[in-house]
Amino acid sequence: MVATMVLLALLYVVLVGAISLFSGIWLLGILIGLGALWAQWYFSDRLALSAMRAREVSPAEDPQLHAMIDRLCALADMPKPKVAVADTDLPNAFAAGRSPDRAVVCVTSGLRRRLEEREMEAVLSHELSHVAHRDVLVMTIASVVGVLAGLITRIVFYSSLFGGRSRDNNGAPVILIIMLVAAVVYFVSFLLTRLLSRYRELAADRAGAVLTGQPSALSSALTKISGDMARIPTKDLRAAEPYNAFFFVPALTNKMDIAALFASHPKLEKRLEQLDKISVQLGRE
Repeated sequence: MVATMVLLALLYVVLVGAISLFSGIWLLGILIGLGALWAQWYFSDRLALSAMRAREVSPAEDPQLHAMIDRLCALADMPKPKVAVADTDLPNAFAAGRSPDRAVVCVTSGLRRRLEEREMEAVLSHELSHVAHRDVLVMTIASVVGVLAGLITRIVFYSSLFGGRSRDNNGAPVILIIMLVAAVVYFVSFLLTRLLSRYRELAADRAGAVLTGQPSALSSALTKISGDMARIPTKDLRAAEPYNAFFFVPALTNKMDIAALFASHPKLEKRLEQLDKISVQLGRE
């Protein structure tokens, strides 16, 4: 994860070099893009709940779910997040929020119908690990490079269409270079961000398994949810696909090896393999 962040930082330096070639309205566009990114991070919990049509529940409304999260938060020595439930048959869970003090953990009704108590606790421990690791903040920072590169590509393209430096013969090569650099940076940063996302999922699996001391419960939940995804109507899976980065298990997965480069989650086999190793380590300890 550190190596991935270092590479993203180097890309950021390259991007700053491209930005330094222009100013004025261009920088205004960059500031607007960063503002949108900040808003996405700041309101991530509300946006995620709204997208899944989830509602926050109190301890009186759902004492069992709150009791599980209370117990896990006490074990992890962390603030208790808000608790929400989404009434959908899609078996999944997610965590969002800009900090542990402003976080929310949401589970779907479909997940609760399918999992036993120990499996449910394993999934919740995974989501609480995302909160403790501040993964929403980490992924937002990591995506800055890609967002800026995408903005630069669009701004330079439209500027070349409607005038500006493109009217100057000497400016045309500069604009072409800026667009090329921004496009390459965008593509590479996208791959690195997805790689970082997969590492974060493995880190949450590990932390969650160690927290409960039951890696087998998390393995069981992963296997069960992944298998049941195939029974969910494709229309519902496609509707939920844009929120894969939040989910415990992605709504849609591509079996092709090349698609793994663009996946937000590691392959199921890799997650299960790691949990098997953790189980052996805990057994020795």
